[in-house]
Amino acid sequence: MSSVRSTGNGSAGTGPGTAVTRAAVIGLDLGGTKIAAALFAEDGTVLARHTRPTPARNGAAAVLDALAAAAAEVDPGRRATVLGIAAAGVVDPRSGMVTSATDSISGWAGTALAAGLADRTGLAVACDNDVRATAGPELAALPDRHGSLLFAAVGTGVGGALAVDGRMLHGAAGIAGHLGHLPSAEAAGLPCTCGATGHLEAIASGPGITAHYERLTGAPVDRLETVAARAADGERAAVHAVTTGAAAAGRVLGGLANALGPDRVVVGGGVPRIGALYGDALAAAFAAELMPPLRGLVPEPPLFGHDAAVLGAAALTSTLPLHHPGVPR
Repeated sequence: MSSVRSTGNGSAGTGPGTAVTRAAVIGLDLGGTKIAAALFAEDGTVLARHTRPTPARNGAAAVLDALAAAAAEVDPGRRATVLGIAAAGVVDPRSGMVTSATDSISGWAGTALAAGLADRTGLAVACDNDVRATAGPELAALPDRHGSLLFAAVGTGVGGALAVDGRMLHGAAGIAGHLGHLPSAEAAGLPCTCGATGHLEAIASGPGITAHYERLTGAPVDRLETVAARAADGERAAVHAVTTGAAAAGRVLGGLANALGPDRVVVGGGVPRIGALYGDALAAAFAAELMPPLRGLVPEPPLFGHDAAVLGAAALTSTLPLHHPGVPR
């Protein structure tokens, strides 16, 4: 982030923009349990950090207030004039709206995210889904600025991001990249969080793998890490649950790779960190799907660590529409 420039026209009333170099940028990452904030210098150096709990049960207004407070905490001197927010849910960067969301944040669907933050902070705001924002630095790191990326985040849910020829795809209502809602044969008949059945998330997410283990054994289990530990000890049901979820994810990603032709495939999130059993099963299923020109492509871990989401959020201000405070809506 050598410089952060505003070049787009925001749908919330921004006019034709002239590129302006920003001295500092705020990046916010909103999850269901935690808000992370960072202030970045022009060269990408982190100048300040802050975290606070997400008031997820208190409604959208309370969450927006907490986001604005986090921004003020990292920038008490008001050095920044732009803010990027990476948020949970389906986010449309053009309208600045949360178009769909689970109940992890009460009343989050339908929130005017960009406008609400702009009015509370007095800053121009760019917004996107948290997974796409996290994938942004991965795309920027490709050696070819016209490179293509397939990014998956496997955790409590299964999210993703798709970038083709150097351009992140957003799609209608900002829904592009929601990989967890692709059909999966391994998930046939299983209910998905979106209300449909048979989607990848129902078998490949952390809760999906845990639930599959419970179906196999008839016994409740507290968390995914317990299943992973039992799999490491060779317990057959645990091995089956882990490898089934991993293989399901690998097959879907392999099929998508054939459709998109990515230069790089990244698999992040908490689930891949449970061990080699998971990673090996995913990689084998992925490889089995690939067409000849893509053979040799392998899923890789993310390049960036815990700063990826806030760094990606700050970078949104250079690539997406800016929504300004005080614009009639």
